[in-house]
Amino acid sequence: MSEERPTEERHVPVLRDRCINLLAPAIDKAVADHGSAVVVDATLGMGGHTEAMLERFPQLHVIGIDRDRQALALAGERLAPFEDRIDLVHAVYDEIADVVRDLGFTGIDGALFDLGVSSLQLDERDRGFAYSYDAPLDMRMDVSRGRTAADIVNSYSEADLVSIIRKWGEEKFAGRIASAIVSTRAEKPFTTTGELVDAIRAVVPAGAARTGGHPAKRTFQALRIEVNEELDVLERAIPASLSVLNLGGRVVVMSYHSLEDKIVKGVFAAGARSSAPKGFPVELEQHKAQLNRLTKGTEVPTEEEIAENPRAASAKLRAVERIRMATDGADS
Repeated sequence: MSEERPTEERHVPVLRDRCINLLAPAIDKAVADHGSAVVVDATLGMGGHTEAMLERFPQLHVIGIDRDRQALALAGERLAPFEDRIDLVHAVYDEIADVVRDLGFTGIDGALFDLGVSSLQLDERDRGFAYSYDAPLDMRMDVSRGRTAADIVNSYSEADLVSIIRKWGEEKFAGRIASAIVSTRAEKPFTTTGELVDAIRAVVPAGAARTGGHPAKRTFQALRIEVNEELDVLERAIPASLSVLNLGGRVVVMSYHSLEDKIVKGVFAAGARSSAPKGFPVELEQHKAQLNRLTKGTEVPTEEEIAENPRAASAKLRAVERIRMATDGADS
C-alpha cells in the first residue's frame, strides 16, 4: 500500500506553471468575453494541475476526467474547496466530447492532457505498474474492467508478445523476452510482477542494463500500453478534444513516449496547415488552417524541474490554439 501522505505531497505536477501559462490566454479571453471559462483536465490524476488552475483563475470551471476511480476519490478530497467549480467524471479521455456535452456545456476553452502512468499508479504497489517490487500483475488504470497484464502474458501467442514488446516498448530483446515468457508460463502461469521480472532478467544481457536502465522497463511499458489501449485511445482523444474546442481555445499535451508524441504531433500538424489541394490557385476560407502551434517542436522540462520531479525527465510538451472553426462540419 502507499504511504498515507497528503495528496499534494504525493504528487508534483509535471511542468505545472508552463502548462497553465499556455492555457492562460484562452481562459482570460473566455472570462473577458463571457464571464467564465471551462477547461477539461482530461487526465486528472491526483488533481495537481487542476488545483493550480482553480487557484489562479476564480472564474474558471474545470471538468476533471480520469478512468481511475481511486485517483478521482483522492482528487476530490484535494479539490473539495472548489467543489462548486468542478465536475469530476469517471471516464476514459477519448470520451471527452461526450462528457462535455453530457454536462451541458456547448464547448470548452482549454484541455490539458498529462499522458502515461500517474504517480498514484506507480506508488500504489498492488496495482502492478512498477517493476521495482513484487505485486499482482495487473496494470489496469481502471481496475473495474478489462484484461490484466497477467491475462496478456499468459494468453498471447509468442508472435503477438514479440510484436507488442517491440512496438510499444521499443525493446530490442523482444524476441528473447517473448520466448522466455512462453516457456515460463508453460510451467506455471504468471501472477506477479516479480515472476515476470525474473523471466526477463534471465534473458536480457546484464550489460544492457548499464545503458538502457532496468531490463524490465520497456516490457512493462509495452504491457501497460496494451492493457489500457493507450495509443488507440490517444488517437481518438486529441481529435475529440478539438471537436469541442471554442475559437481561441487551447489544447496542451504532455507525452512521455515517442509513439505518444508522434500521434499528438500528427494531429496538431494536420490542423495547422492548409487543406487546399496541391496546386490550388487560391486558398479558400474552408481550406485555411484551424490551429496555430504554440510550441516550436516539443518543449522539455528544465534541469531544475527534473531535479524536483524525476518523473518529468522524459516529458514532451506540445500546445495549439484554435484560430478558425470548422466550416463544413468536419474538424481538424
